[in-house]
Amino acid sequence: MNIPTDLNSYVRVLKFATTPEWEEFSRVALIAGAGVFLVGMLGFFMFVIMSYLPGGL
Repeated sequence: MNIPTDLNSYVRVLKFATTPEWEEFSRVALIAGAGVFLVGMLGFFMFVIMSYLPGGL
């Protein structure tokens, strides 16, 4: 592991990185939020189903 070479490559990547525009950021945030919501609802429905089955918690 060559630390100076690694740091140079990290700096090179950061120079190319840009801040996203508001439209791109809001679209990514909306999609990520929808994914979190769907996974949460799936877990909730699994919990409800398992609660009503015999031997559930």
